[in-house]
Amino acid sequence: MSAQESTEVALEPGVSNFSIAQKTADPISSDGCVNVTGGALLPCASNPGTMEGANGGEAFSDQISVYVVRKGDSITQVANMFNVSANTILWANGMKKGDKLVEGDTLIILPMDGLKHVVAKGDTLKKIAAKYKIDVSDIVAVNDITIDTQLTVGQELIIPDAELNDEGGDKPVANLAASTKRDQDYYASHPIKNISGYFINPLPTGHKTQGLHDHNRAIDIGAPTGTPIYAAASGTVLFAKAGWNGGFGNLVIINHPNGTQTYYAHQSKIAVHAGQHVSQGQIIGYVGSTGHSTGPHLHYEVRNARNNLAN
Repeated sequence: MSAQESTEVALEPGVSNFSIAQKTADPISSDGCVNVTGGALLPCASNPGTMEGANGGEAFSDQISVYVVRKGDSITQVANMFNVSANTILWANGMKKGDKLVEGDTLIILPMDGLKHVVAKGDTLKKIAAKYKIDVSDIVAVNDITIDTQLTVGQELIIPDAELNDEGGDKPVANLAASTKRDQDYYASHPIKNISGYFINPLPTGHKTQGLHDHNRAIDIGAPTGTPIYAAASGTVLFAKAGWNGGFGNLVIINHPNGTQTYYAHQSKIAVHAGQHVSQGQIIGYVGSTGHSTGPHLHYEVRNARNNLAN
């Protein structure tokens, strides 16, 4: 997919589903809900900056987007387009101040900004990180400082608001049994599409380490580093990129024909590329512990349907 074919793709299909299309494709598909403007693919939204959807004006409050850099773009311009701060984009993409954008590169756009923290007497990076329950390295990266930087009273720091708030690892959480019961109760009380039998287990040799989290869409499956990860269903790879990626680490996202998407995060190595068609059961990558992760595992997420492994 080139920069001329796509400039903005929203990843969250919860409000209205759409698929990536070529510039020459029909600008409005009956089931795709794709708007093409000057070669750019846009989700059905009245304003791409605020991401207000056409479905009753509902805001895409937890939406992540992918933006393909165009010639002449700057971090500030992209930030203004999505109504977030430049620091939010830098942090989500593992960039530093002064880094230049390259035409054709893809950027992860998180739907929220970080917080501003004013350094008080006695503050240290470790104390600040503990207060906000994030890693010191996250604060260091987004503020372009080092781990040894001496903080001064009154100094302002951006505290990144990660998309993944409760990431685990290869060890089961202490309340895994209670978490599984919660998953069952959640689905019993929420009208989420159930497509039982459509997906297979993408990591059949692994073991569940955490129940529903990250907006009740994802579970964690622990397995040794390098264990193959399989496509849960056939589809087209929307995104396949190594890096921080908003905490997901090395990430693959697959679009499925029924309007759902699956996320496979924290991989050690990616085995597919964007635009590639994959079959159910095909190897798409290998287990790792990249991004915001505390041990080798697969963060497996299903969007626009129930997670088939949640209960």
